[in-house]
Amino acid sequence: MEKIILIIFLINIIVVAQGKYSKVVDEKSGKEMIVGLCDFSVFADSNYSWWFESEYNNYEPDSTVIEKLKSVDIKPNIIVIMGTWCSDSKREVPRFYKIIKTINYDENKIQLICVDRKREVHNYDISNYEIKYVPTFIFEKDGKEIGRIIETPKQKLEEDILEIFLK
Repeated sequence: MEKIILIIFLINIIVVAQGKYSKVVDEKSGKEMIVGLCDFSVFADSNYSWWFESEYNNYEPDSTVIEKLKSVDIKPNIIVIMGTWCSDSKREVPRFYKIIKTINYDENKIQLICVDRKREVHNYDISNYEIKYVPTFIFEKDGKEIGRIIETPKQKLEEDILEIFLK
């Protein structure tokens, strides 16, 4: 059942895709990587779906924390900066989307940015985010940053998200 929900979710995202990204060859690995403004549909590509779906399907968020997240009134905008080449991104970003989907979060409030190994995006300036490690999840309310999760959560990802939501 969960796989069917994920497939429907991916198809829905593909239909409303707004990505402005390119696929480039990673000089270090020789593999394709995504660079630019994206949406969830990039993970439907077989180059990424194998790791994304595996982590997404196997992650079980803490149900107690999920219920608390569902009850929080304030829902900030979230900027996700990741590298499709990065092992931490391959672990944390699918988990993040599992949490977001589970709490019925408005995906229009999420901006996904994929970076190269220099933590840069071609034709898009992200220097104001001061990214040193990926993934970085930046939470903003009224245009101001209220928190961020860098590379790995301090606790469980959903617990860190809840802590930021409650600020």
